[in-house]
Amino acid sequence: MSRGKRLLDLCFSILALLLLSPLFLVVAAAIKFDSKGPVFFRQKRVGLNGRPFKICKFRTMVKNAAEIGPSITPSSDPRITWVGAFLRKWYLDEIPQFINVLKGEMSVVGPRPETPEYVALYTPEQTRVLAAKPGMAGPATIAYRDEADLLADCEDPEEFYINHMMHDRLSLDLEYVDNQSLLYDLQLLFKMLRATLTG
Repeated sequence: MSRGKRLLDLCFSILALLLLSPLFLVVAAAIKFDSKGPVFFRQKRVGLNGRPFKICKFRTMVKNAAEIGPSITPSSDPRITWVGAFLRKWYLDEIPQFINVLKGEMSVVGPRPETPEYVALYTPEQTRVLAAKPGMAGPATIAYRDEADLLADCEDPEEFYINHMMHDRLSLDLEYVDNQSLLYDLQLLFKMLRATLTG
């Protein structure tokens, strides 16, 4: 499966980057017009077999947001810019991750990569999720498309994420790890595309 999955990743990421290149320019201009700071946001994540890498996204928060708040981001987070809120709603901030896919650091479909501080809290069983290459979309991504809104309703979003949401997400991703196949990937990809297009 690994060769077929890598071929799917290469074809999909190259096609996506070519087709979406005009959108890159529009989004980049909007980000620069809306707030000070870089166009891209890069953050350390834990990848396949525990190897760290830098995930690439369009910046949706104020400059240096990572230094003034937690890694999780409720929809009510004041660090989110006006353009950033729009990008997050339509998952446009995730588009640069096709570069990570092209580089082989991520896959189009797989468990979402987590930051090191949260991976350090995984149980031995949960670390099995690192046996799969992290992806842009996966079971937990689809199930928790409204994650930011759920966190916004919590008195302590980070506490709720660590003690409840993270474990549920990992359960879904572990199910993916145990049942990987190209057909399963295509099914999840179709579900994610449909969910994204319907807003």
